[in-house]
Amino acid sequence: GALDGTHVDARVPFAEMVPYIGRGGSTTQNVLAVCDFNMCFTFVLAGWEGSAHDSRVLNHAMRHKEFNFPYLPSGKYYLVDVGYPMQRGFLKPYPNTKYHLPDFERCSQVVRGKKELFNPRH
Repeated sequence: GALDGTHVDARVPFAEMVPYIGRGGSTTQNVLAVCDFNMCFTFVLAGWEGSAHDSRVLNHAMRHKEFNFPYLPSGKYYLVDVGYPMQRGFLKPYPNTKYHLPDFERCSQVVRGKKELFNPRH
């Protein structure tokens, strides 16, 4: 499966707006979405302030049982980006290494080591 956060535009009262201002300067909510191995959504948690880090939203979902976060069976993994912590059941790319396909397309597509080879394949 895979999980990640995304930002969606939000309308909030002016008095509550500041925490909802995301990195781009617009008012957003941070939404955590989880997909299974068939690329079907299995979990969505919406409503977090746009300034909230993805890992904070995930940790909240995992700590509070009422959200029914979909834990994976042993030997299965969620693909996550570098913004998430390294923990059991998470497969993340090596930090400080190219892993977005456009990064490879802009360069000469020469892989510089095992870490760069690992990242785009996972």
